[in-house]
Amino acid sequence: MSWSVILADPVRALMELIEPFKVDSVQLGVLTGVVLGYLGVLALLGAILPGRTIAGALLADKTRLHYKCNGLPSLLVLIAGLGVGIKAGYISPTVIADHGGQMCTTTFMLCVVMSLWLLVRGYLSKSKSESLKPHVTGNLIEDWWFGVQLNPDFLGLDLKFFWIRVGMMGWLLINLSVAAKQYINQGSLSLSMTLFQTFCGIYVLDYFWHEEYMTSTWDIIAEKFGFMLIFGDVVFIPFTFSIQAWWLLSHSVAITPAAAVVNVLVFLCGFAVFREANKQKHMFKQDPKVLIWGEPAKVIGGRLLVSGFWGIARHCNYLGDILVAFSFSLMCGVSSPVPYFYPSYLFILLLWRERRDEAKCSTKYKEIWKEYCKAVPWRILPYIY
Repeated sequence: MSWSVILADPVRALMELIEPFKVDSVQLGVLTGVVLGYLGVLALLGAILPGRTIAGALLADKTRLHYKCNGLPSLLVLIAGLGVGIKAGYISPTVIADHGGQMCTTTFMLCVVMSLWLLVRGYLSKSKSESLKPHVTGNLIEDWWFGVQLNPDFLGLDLKFFWIRVGMMGWLLINLSVAAKQYINQGSLSLSMTLFQTFCGIYVLDYFWHEEYMTSTWDIIAEKFGFMLIFGDVVFIPFTFSIQAWWLLSHSVAITPAAAVVNVLVFLCGFAVFREANKQKHMFKQDPKVLIWGEPAKVIGGRLLVSGFWGIARHCNYLGDILVAFSFSLMCGVSSPVPYFYPSYLFILLLWRERRDEAKCSTKYKEIWKEYCKAVPWRILPYIY
């Protein structure tokens, strides 16, 4: 869909975008079974496969959760199993690409149901633990959106940590299915599709290689588990992060070798900042005396890191994430805004989250936070913002 079509007839453009997401009752039943089966397989693999057990952050009531980080072996076993099924003819490699929009709708509906179930369950909880006690605001919409429990579980499964795994693996599976469809249709992958698949493959595999870093992120430590994270993890991440793949499947985009090199450099720079910043934060939380860039970690007030990337900007990891997101879209050209939905939305989302994080940190750290802001004045992008 080109800029001219969108500007000339926005209603028609919107209807064309919505059409692939329509699902009838029969399809809804079948796809619900597929999604629930996927969740069941991942839960089973997470329970039986070996992995490091990582202690989570210390909570307000002096307790901490422990996370089994076996996402990478779970992903590899899942892909191997799907490969066997495809080879035997039981599964089509293009099944997700053929029904992606309908699967997105089905997953969205499951997210709504799950968020309502967790809201009711949270309200009824009598637990006194920091993880399970209801953090109720009194505003029904706010409680539904942000959730009321910090770490709800189901049959011993920590839902918040598991849900992120579901979304990240789902993203990779969608990409691979779309790539398979282009290969079957055209006999090869385009350079743009190859770059996109390579970038995303590196990003997802690296995520699971360093899955333990997730245990020290704000989402796991501080965010309650409501519709915002439920939807974000299994709808927003897999279905919007893959928009570029869908675009390249239906549009021929020729990029020059020079443009490909620039695209690779943007990805590598963003990925390096994102990964290293998160690594530094995780290592500091595990050991406050850790060396960062060859020197002992510097802190303000004994709690706030000002070494490495965290001495350059207060949310430098967001900058890396934004650069990576734009690298996913650059190979799609500039003929349409559609491939740029994800990086544009992520940019707005992270600006909003940064403001929320700053407000929470200001309340939590008080004078220490003011001192930290003076030492590190830039929020995300040094010398600009």
